Amino acid sequence: MTSSDLWDEETAESFDDPSADKFRPEVLTPTVDFLARLAGDGPALEFAAGTGRVAVPLAGRGIAVSGIEYSPHMAARLRAKAPGIPVTVGDMATTAVPGSYTLVYLVWNSIGNLCTQEEQIACFANAAGHLSPGGRFVIELWVPGIRRMPPGQAAVPFTIGDEQAGFDTYDLVTQRGTSHHYRRFPDGRVTYGYSNFRYLWPAECDLMARLAGLTLEQRLADWDGSPFTADSESHISVWRKPI
Repeated sequence: MTSSDLWDEETAESFDDPSADKFRPEVLTPTVDFLARLAGDGPALEFAAGTGRVAVPLAGRGIAVSGIEYSPHMAARLRAKAPGIPVTVGDMATTAVPGSYTLVYLVWNSIGNLCTQEEQIACFANAAGHLSPGGRFVIELWVPGIRRMPPGQAAVPFTIGDEQAGFDTYDLVTQRGTSHHYRRFPDGRVTYGYSNFRYLWPAECDLMARLAGLTLEQRLADWDGSPFTADSESHISVWRKPI
C-alpha cells in the first residue's frame, strides 16, 4: 500500500471522456509519437497505466506495452479494451514486473499521486530497475502554480466555467495538496470530488533521478517539442540509464 488515492469503480467508468483535454487527438497524438520514438524496437512499461489512454494507441504503433496500475477497477477497463496488454495491479513505487524495457513512462502528473517524497524517490528507483542499459524514463508533470498565489492565500483555481470549477489547495511545508472538482449538470445537480497529491519541482525530479542512477537527457515544455522556460507550466523530462 502507498499513500496514493485508490480510484474506485465509478471513477474508472467515467474516466474515458473523449471530450477531456488529454483525450483530444491533438494532445494524444504528439504524446504517442514522442513515446514511440523513444521506445524504438524495444518494449515499453507504463506506470499508472489507468484505463489505457496512452498504452492502447502506443501498442497500436507496434510497441510491446505493459502496464502497472494501482486501481483494480482501472486495470479491469484497460484489460477489457486491450486484452493483449499485460497489466499488473500494484503501486508504481514498489511493484516489479518481469523483463527489461527500453522505455518506462509516467504521464499526466501521475507521479504526484504518490504523496510522500520517499515514495516518489522509490518510483524513480523502480523505473531505473526496469530499464535496460541505455533505456529512458519519461515523466509528464506540471510545474506547481503556487507562484500565482498572493500572500496568505492557500488555493489556486485551475478551471472556471459554467459546468465545471476546480481549484488546488496547497500546504507549502509538506508540498502536499488537494485538487477540488465541482461539476454542475443540466438537471441542477452539483457533484464534488477531490484527489490528493504531492507536488515536486523539476530540480527535485533531477535529484531523484540521480539517486536512481539516471541522467537528464532533455526537458521540454510539451510533447510537441516546445522549449522549457521559466514560464512553462509543465514539463516533459527524459532521463537515461547509462549503457
